[in-house]
Amino acid sequence: MSQDPIKILITGGDGQSGQAIARLAQSDPFFQVTALPRKQLDITQPHQIMAQLDRYLPDYVINAAGFNSADRAEREPEKALQINAEGVRNLALACGELSIPVIHLSTDYVFDGHYASGYSEEDPVAPLGVYGQTRLQGELYLQQLLPQHIILRCSWIFSERGDNFMLRLLNEAREQSVLQAVDDRRGCPTSAHDLARVVLAILKQLSCGAEPWGIFHYCGAEVTTRYGFSEALIAAARQYEDLKVAKIQPVGSADLPYEALRPATSVLKCKKILNVFGIRQRPWRSELQRLIREYYGQIRL
Repeated sequence: MSQDPIKILITGGDGQSGQAIARLAQSDPFFQVTALPRKQLDITQPHQIMAQLDRYLPDYVINAAGFNSADRAEREPEKALQINAEGVRNLALACGELSIPVIHLSTDYVFDGHYASGYSEEDPVAPLGVYGQTRLQGELYLQQLLPQHIILRCSWIFSERGDNFMLRLLNEAREQSVLQAVDDRRGCPTSAHDLARVVLAILKQLSCGAEPWGIFHYCGAEVTTRYGFSEALIAAARQYEDLKVAKIQPVGSADLPYEALRPATSVLKCKKILNVFGIRQRPWRSELQRLIREYYGQIRL
């Protein structure tokens, strides 16, 4: 006797993480997927949340919605707070009323980046700017209001779709002969597809009765810098396109016109997610190669 599919509702369905989770889930008969963009489900509007929950009656909600620009958050703190904190509060209250667990995507920016060895789930949080502060407030609301939650912190998300560092760098490499990339910030890039794999693996275990609620970290394997990621990206792209860029110049964060402070170390320790869910990190380099193949396959259609 076959099991009924698990019904999941994804907020932020038009973002790079939301799109990746939806695509992977739609290819798996274990799931029945509804992915809603902000114009259909704005988490800052409680009535919209309740209306869509009543309409789709999901078994789980995945919150991939967020105000994700650290620099814009410094200019628009009220908007960042409204989406990253108050929106999560609205979602927690609505899902709590209907006893729907939430998987919430968060960020390494809740840390100040001073631990060179990286951060575990138990390490103290100390965000440097508005983006990290509002993301942390969203985490706290979820912890306070909805016991059945998983907060999944991840770092340096990249994808072949949407607005992200990978695609911005490719566009610059087509137009400029010299690129600058920061070499004083360390982190672990994570492909949106890899993140989607992790989310669905967690959901399958939850649907079988596991209840390891709380905070977990996940990122791609191997520490690098933005400069190191840029080198790997350009090398992969050159297999498919003759790019104008001739040199990538390493620079310090202070040399670029950032408005927001960024953690010097964004390395997330992923031992807990391995011990609890059996989820191992995948190398970001192999994920990057695969996404580049998909990207150039798309634009040649």
